[in-house]
Amino acid sequence: MVAVTARTNRSKSNQDPADRMPPSLEAQCRYVGEWVVTKLRWGLTADDRELEALKVYAEGPCEDTIVRYTPVV
Repeated sequence: MVAVTARTNRSKSNQDPADRMPPSLEAQCRYVGEWVVTKLRWGLTADDRELEALKVYAEGPCEDTIVRYTPVV
């Protein structure tokens, strides 16, 4: 979990990585990693735009990001 201001939290609302990313590359990779962990852990789906955005980061600037998760039983 990352602490953010209420204003920042409202601005990102329910947008996924296809619509909104943090400004810094380091934060983007952390965000992508945490997003993927959440999706995998809880068995959540992703739409095509979301998957494409995640793929761009995973194959590009965030390719060294390691994702580890424990599925919810």
